[in-house]
Amino acid sequence: MVRPIWSGSLSFGLLNIPVSLMSGERRTDLSFRMLDSRDKKPIRFERVNADTGEEVPWKDIVKAFEYDKGSYVVVEKEDIAAAAPETHESVDVEAFVDASSIGLRFFEKPYILVPGKKAEKGYVLLRETLRETGKVGIARVVIRTREYLCAVMPEGDALVLILLRYPQELVAPDDYKLPAGQTGDYRIAPKEMEMAKQLINSMTSEWAPDSYHDEFRERLSAIIQKRVKDVGATTKFEEPVHPEDAATNVVDFMSLLQKSLETNKRTPAKSLPVKTASNSQARSGKEKETVAPAKRASKKVSPKTEATKKVPAKRTRKSA
Repeated sequence: MVRPIWSGSLSFGLLNIPVSLMSGERRTDLSFRMLDSRDKKPIRFERVNADTGEEVPWKDIVKAFEYDKGSYVVVEKEDIAAAAPETHESVDVEAFVDASSIGLRFFEKPYILVPGKKAEKGYVLLRETLRETGKVGIARVVIRTREYLCAVMPEGDALVLILLRYPQELVAPDDYKLPAGQTGDYRIAPKEMEMAKQLINSMTSEWAPDSYHDEFRERLSAIIQKRVKDVGATTKFEEPVHPEDAATNVVDFMSLLQKSLETNKRTPAKSLPVKTASNSQARSGKEKETVAPAKRASKKVSPKTEATKKVPAKRTRKSA
């Protein structure tokens, strides 16, 4: 079941409409894993110190801004928290503008606003009013820890929220050398214009998005399926169960989640902070457990006992 990004309200004037913000896109990209061509084994990427070459654990990593080549200033968690907007679950419409006045380059990412229980009347009221007036609501919305500019507009039975780019994020066309002036300046004959119009008219049809498909993805998927069936074309590799590596993987993932939620005073999914805490405790427990066997390994252990330990051969030789 698809879960909302957050549940709150859509407000304009004194009207508040309970809504849920839902994702409006589905990613269908094919993802690849890089292998060593010599033995077809997966490649891992590690965080290493550029000077010493030693791997750096997440707990020792801090964020910094490079203000000059090779010069950095550390940005503390408190600094990021101070700059973050007040987190709240609402879409606050600040103005209404003509839909045609927003340039196409400003539109970035779609979401769908779903009305809450007994909120259909206000939802339909805003949707139909926007449709009849040809207006679009310009609002601000906080998603996770960042505030975005967005447009609220009707589409079919839905109110669609589309994130907008700020002007400073766009490159001005004037930055490039573009052909300006009239058609006559480029020796375009009237007959050529007329023929171009006829060609466009002959190719004109209704916009039917369902008739378009990602043909590259379909062809590549077919090739992959064929390769899977070919004898000798596939390779299999089971990641060795190293307690320390497993703990590191948990640290990597949970640390990213923790950093994303540190400045988030909202609780769109109340279970996340609890899971993060429990997983952090579990991680700490795993890390302690992985250190303890290493210490005990230095003691004399009977061959029969040693054989029963599920420790990879490489790691056993290393500890020995």
